[in-house]
Amino acid sequence: MRGNKYFLVIFLGFCLFGWSTLCAQSEEQEALEAKREQLQKEIEQINYLLFDQKKKKGNVLDQMEALDNKIKVRQKLIDVTNQQSNLLNKKINDNIRVITKLREELEALKDDYAMMIQKGYQSKIQQSKLMFLLSSENFYQAFKRMQYIKQYTEFRRKQGEKIVVKTEELGKLNAGLTIQRKEKERLVAENLKAKKAMTAEKKAHQELLGSIRKSETKYAAQIRDKQNQAKQIDRQIERLIREAIAASNKDSGKKSDDPSKFLLTPEAAIVANSFTANKGRLIWPVEKGFKSQGFGVYADAIYPGIKHQSNGVIITTDQGAKARAIFRGEVIAILSIPGGNKAVQLKHGNFISTYYNLSKLYVKKGDRVEAKTELGEIYTNRSNGQTKLKFYLHQNTSKLNPEEWVYQL
Repeated sequence: MRGNKYFLVIFLGFCLFGWSTLCAQSEEQEALEAKREQLQKEIEQINYLLFDQKKKKGNVLDQMEALDNKIKVRQKLIDVTNQQSNLLNKKINDNIRVITKLREELEALKDDYAMMIQKGYQSKIQQSKLMFLLSSENFYQAFKRMQYIKQYTEFRRKQGEKIVVKTEELGKLNAGLTIQRKEKERLVAENLKAKKAMTAEKKAHQELLGSIRKSETKYAAQIRDKQNQAKQIDRQIERLIREAIAASNKDSGKKSDDPSKFLLTPEAAIVANSFTANKGRLIWPVEKGFKSQGFGVYADAIYPGIKHQSNGVIITTDQGAKARAIFRGEVIAILSIPGGNKAVQLKHGNFISTYYNLSKLYVKKGDRVEAKTELGEIYTNRSNGQTKLKFYLHQNTSKLNPEEWVYQL
């Protein structure tokens, strides 16, 4: 008896482990599917915003940058689809093992049931339940035989029910397996299509690279100009932040131990805490678009040996798109680069968000804004038709990665 209990505990534990594994696989599959759909939408936006036939192609560097971006996103899509396919393959193999086990159990149940029916017909119980009872030598024996008949009948009923349940379970698993196999076929077909598209994109990438190498001096100078412009913008942003901290701390009337940090009023502390609590959930600084340049160090699209530092992110969007506040705050600075475009800086407690590359401004210094308030229209480059917002995030003077703060950036 003790052995049976021990076996039951082990069996239930195995079932629970199997169920939790299947649930985990299902959750992971859903997360991967959501990521795959997001990447597909990103490729659609890249095609629409950068490769549409109506768009101006711009210079070779612009084309190279756009194509490099598209290849990177395409590779991510292929990687995610591979993950999905591998996970689905594991799920299919797990289900095949479960189905095999169920079939064995079902066959065993059917064999037991058939044997029980056969023996029942051969026994006195099946021939005549009444005669079986009446042939009892005394009342006690008749009572025991009655109990036995009830138990026997109940056992037969339960065995029949088990067969029905196992048959239904097997049918559902087989149907699920068919769906999973079709899903895997779809993923494999999509991956082949994506790989074919990427092969063509890499070929175009090599052709562009070849044309650039023919005029290497010219394009190297353009790359240096872009780097210098980016550094100038970074210096301007950092200068404005230091000035904003100094002015805010002076107005507070308190002495600051650290000139690189805001002295927060109770109201500003509430805003800062709320901003922190929304890490990873902040809205995008544009209504729609895609991230064309991430935060941190990245390799040059033309000269991979050259590394660039991005202190913010670049988001490509539609012509006429507006930059919008990611959180409630106060306009603390308006930046205008000589020969360049404008920027708006918002203060959220001790956090600062910067929106650069605006052609028109809708706010002024001192304005208080709410999340989604339009700050200005984003500049569209006439030579290539591209509309890009450069977005930066700081806590005091420390640079933050916007990808960690803005939802799915």
